[in-house]
Amino acid sequence: MRTQIKIVKQLGLLAFTLLLLSCNSNVVFDQYISVENQQWHSENGINFTVNNMDTISANNVFINIRNNKNYEFSSLFLIAKLEMPSGFKVIDTLEYEMTDATGNWLGSGFTDLKENKLFYKEKVVFSEIGTYKFNIQQATRGINDIEGKNPLNGITDVGLSIEKIKK
Repeated sequence: MRTQIKIVKQLGLLAFTLLLLSCNSNVVFDQYISVENQQWHSENGINFTVNNMDTISANNVFINIRNNKNYEFSSLFLIAKLEMPSGFKVIDTLEYEMTDATGNWLGSGFTDLKENKLFYKEKVVFSEIGTYKFNIQQATRGINDIEGKNPLNGITDVGLSIEKIKK
């Protein structure tokens, strides 16, 4: 009987701790979209819609990429578009390293699937209330490849996450 009470108390303490930690999360937005057949066509942008109500806090915005061993490049080129509620658009061309100098995958994961959390915007304040639209397209090209790699193989998921910067 005492053992059961002790186990119930320990489980209750664990549940309370997990609840407390989850309430302190600084994640404002976190979503992934799967790439069909793990083949990302350059004309198929990945779209995210974020409704903003906080016009004061600074945030970091990340592009999250999951890739497998079928990804054949050491870097990844993206075109990221951000449309603000007012209609103003910001377009960035981005390059991210996917491997180190010896060809080992960067990112986390113990299997063939690697997850990369890539900085997109740092210390940004979404100063307008309303809907922000993000669009991410791949623009990866091989050497002497004018048209680009289409489809780009080995990208399984594309994500966007926004984290409030804690003061």
